[in-house]
Amino acid sequence: MASVGDRLRELRQRRGLSLEEISRATRVASRYLEALEADRFSTLPAPVFTRGFIRAYCQALGESPEEALALYDGRDGVTPPPPRVTVVPSPPTPAADSEPRSRSAVLVSFVLLVILGMALFAVALMTQPAREDRVDRRPAGEGLALAPQAPTAPSVAEPPPMPSAPAMPSAPVVPSLPPRPKTEAAPPPVPAGAVVALEPARATAPPPWLPDVQAATGGVASPYRLVAHVSEATWIRVRTEDGRITEETVPAGQIREWVSNRPFVLTLGNAGGVTLELNGRTLPPLGPSGTVISRIVLPPQ
Repeated sequence: MASVGDRLRELRQRRGLSLEEISRATRVASRYLEALEADRFSTLPAPVFTRGFIRAYCQALGESPEEALALYDGRDGVTPPPPRVTVVPSPPTPAADSEPRSRSAVLVSFVLLVILGMALFAVALMTQPAREDRVDRRPAGEGLALAPQAPTAPSVAEPPPMPSAPAMPSAPVVPSLPPRPKTEAAPPPVPAGAVVALEPARATAPPPWLPDVQAATGGVASPYRLVAHVSEATWIRVRTEDGRITEETVPAGQIREWVSNRPFVLTLGNAGGVTLELNGRTLPPLGPSGTVISRIVLPPQ
C-alpha cells in the first residue's frame, strides 16, 4: 500500500517540479517537505500542522488533498493519540480548628464596625444643634450689602443756546476707484456657424507581439510555470503572485523557471536573447536582440 510520502513524491515528479519550487509556492520549509516525502513523521510538528503541509502541497500541484490526507490518517493503522489529561490535585483542606478562629475574627470585625457607626452618629447629633443656633442668632439684615449712593450735584441753570451760523454747502466727494487689472488679450471671436475641429486623442497601439502571445497562451490554467531559455546574456526581472521579485543578469546557455498561481509580471533587457515557455507552450519572439520590454503580463489578461 502506497504511503502519503510516495503519493506526494509521485505527484511532484509527474509535474516535473523540485522541492525548492514547492517550498516557494507553499512557504513551507524544504526540510519539512523532505521529511513528509520520506514518511519521517517524528521530525514533523504536531499533526494539525502536518495536515496543513499536506493540503498546501497538493494545492500547489493542483491536486485534491483528500487522498493524501486519508493516507496520512490511516498510516500503518496508527490513530492519533488521545489528548493528555492533566489532573491537578486539590489543595489540602485547612485544619478543623481554623473555622472557629475565622468565625471569631468575623464577629469581632462586625462588633467594631457597629461601635464605629454609633460613635459617628452621636458626633453628628451633637454638632447639628450648634450649627442651627448660629444660623438663628444672625441679626436681621446682616449679610445684605447696600451699594452707596453717589452724591447729587446741585442743579445749575444752563444758558440758552447761541444761534449757529448757516452751514455752507460742501464740495461733492468723488470716490476713488481701484485701478483696473491688466488683462491678457482675448482670442479673436469665432464666427457664427463655423465648425471647430478638435484634435483627436492619440491611442496607444498594442505591441506587435501581443496577438501571437495571446494565441499561444489561450486556455492555459494556473498554476503557471514559466521557463526562460537564454541564448544571449539577458537581464530578467520576474514578479510572482506573492509580490516576490527576482531579478538577475542570466548568462547565455542558462535556464531559469518560476511557478505561480497568478500571472507573472516580466521585464526583459534583451528580448531577442531569451525564449519563453508557459506551461510547456513556447511563446513567439518578443523582439530582436537589444530590445527592452517592460512589465509583460504572462499570460496576458
